Amino acid sequence: MERDINSSRKQTSVHEHRTDAGRILGARKHDPGVRTRVLLILAMSLVTMGTIFVSLLAIRRPLQNLITQNLSADLAHSLATFQSVQAQRLAALDRENALLADLPSLKALMTTSDERTIVDGGEEFWKISGNELLALVDRDGNVKAAYATGSPVDADFRAELSRFLAVPKANYLVSARGLYGCSIQPLYFGSRSSGTLLGYVISGFAIDHNAVTNLSGATNVQAVFQSGERNIASSLGAKDEAGITAAKVGTVHGPTETFELKVGGERFLAMSQDLSSRATAPLRLIELKSLDQEERAIRQIDRLVLLAGLLALALGAALMSALSRFVTQPLEQLAAGVRAFASGDSVHILPYRGTREVRELSAALVRMRREINVTNQALLESERLATIGRMASSVSHDLRHYLAAIYANSEFLASDKLPLSDRNEVLAEIRAAVDGTTEMLESLLMFSRTGRGMPRTQQSMAALAERAINLIRAHPDAVGVKMTLRVGEAAETEAMVERKQVERAIYNLILNACQAPRREGVKATVLVAVTGRDTEVAVDVIDNGEGVPPNIQSTLFDPFVSEGKHKGSGLGLTLTQSIAADHGGGVALVDSHPGETVFRFSIARTSRSAESPVRSRSEVGER
Repeated sequence: MERDINSSRKQTSVHEHRTDAGRILGARKHDPGVRTRVLLILAMSLVTMGTIFVSLLAIRRPLQNLITQNLSADLAHSLATFQSVQAQRLAALDRENALLADLPSLKALMTTSDERTIVDGGEEFWKISGNELLALVDRDGNVKAAYATGSPVDADFRAELSRFLAVPKANYLVSARGLYGCSIQPLYFGSRSSGTLLGYVISGFAIDHNAVTNLSGATNVQAVFQSGERNIASSLGAKDEAGITAAKVGTVHGPTETFELKVGGERFLAMSQDLSSRATAPLRLIELKSLDQEERAIRQIDRLVLLAGLLALALGAALMSALSRFVTQPLEQLAAGVRAFASGDSVHILPYRGTREVRELSAALVRMRREINVTNQALLESERLATIGRMASSVSHDLRHYLAAIYANSEFLASDKLPLSDRNEVLAEIRAAVDGTTEMLESLLMFSRTGRGMPRTQQSMAALAERAINLIRAHPDAVGVKMTLRVGEAAETEAMVERKQVERAIYNLILNACQAPRREGVKATVLVAVTGRDTEVAVDVIDNGEGVPPNIQSTLFDPFVSEGKHKGSGLGLTLTQSIAADHGGGVALVDSHPGETVFRFSIARTSRSAESPVRSRSEVGER
């Protein structure tokens, strides 16, 4: 009993192990996973790309701030330069205008008070001064003569000159003609401290596109003089000036401000300085420097950083590939060793190089493989002994029965008092016992030889089934059993088989059907149906017995299972299953219930043909 319990536990453990192994192999088949080398290279690539991205962000923000600071400093320096240049020009203009105001001829001209005389005489002084603007004003502020390059001076320009004279400390004249930097010098008859005021001399230079362009060239920035929303002078083109106007820069207030604006699709950093306190109208100087040009420099730096990062990524990937190959190749060899061991190769060479962990794992696998081989050998030996024990236990009863019959009948046969008819009957019983013993021994021998290669020939399964029925008619258990053979065309049931094995397998199924228990009064019948299919030939053995007990259906094809039968070693179905498996087929319990039990024996065929209709054949016989 204890041995049976241990055997059951061992079979359950083996079954669970095979189930787990099948589940793992199935999962591996559907999901092979990712190679370690790919994971290492992918991880390195992600880290490198992340580092590049973070580096670009870390570099770009400070660079943008630095560029903005540098541009602001450049604009502030440009404004300071402009103020310095303008101060120098105005100082030079003041000196020139002072010399002009001290000329006695000019003073004499202004004493005439005749506008026509002053206009005619003042033109000579304008040409001598070389300035773009010259105006002579009497002491009441009336402009007597005004000269300017370009178109003739009109009344509006004279009025603007009068307003300029009224603005204290004014240096800029904002007019419809343009922007002028001007200097005012009084004319005195006599000394400046005690003489009589005759009028004023206004001299100026034009601040136009050429002047602003020269200033921009010196400071490397763009400059715009704007009055309200009107651009008076600029170093920009006409299209960009329109963009400045559309940007409503004139709404910017404050003495000095820094801001961004977009002109002609290009971004600029601008700095504005209010000059209204020294001008005859609102006046603002705006200096601009392109942000997009600096952004292009940043993008160039970004490209260099990205190129360096990609180069580092390529080199790192190559290095990681080589390093990962050093790490993963022993792992792959180790996996190959495990697969080889799983397929039965216990001498596959395992890796002895690689990292320390791989070497330790390889050594552990060698020890495990050795222990598993030893354990398997012990299990095989134990299974062999258990099989021998079950075999001896199974056949001992029948063998003792046959030997006892032979021994007892031999004693009767030795008696001189038995008549001849009794002697023949005793001899027949001895012969039956010897035949039973021989049949049992043949089953055991065939069970031990199943699976070995034997010569095979082309045979008709219908003919083999008919031979099996004829052989079993002589068996005592077939007495009174009605056996019927039903086959298709003989050519449709041919297959390449080992004749004696297949005949024995069909014989075992028919004998098993004849021995099936039946209700009292029910005549025993067995139907053998041979059917040819596309890829196999099937033999169905159908009896009208009580059916297979449910408690042994799962172990029906295990060796030495004979529950519910009074005779036999329990090897018939096991032997039949082994023979079918050797021929590429199998044995299955198709149906089992009181009144009908169907066993199907099938083997693979060598020729392919369409299934033919089944026809009835005459009964083979009844005994």
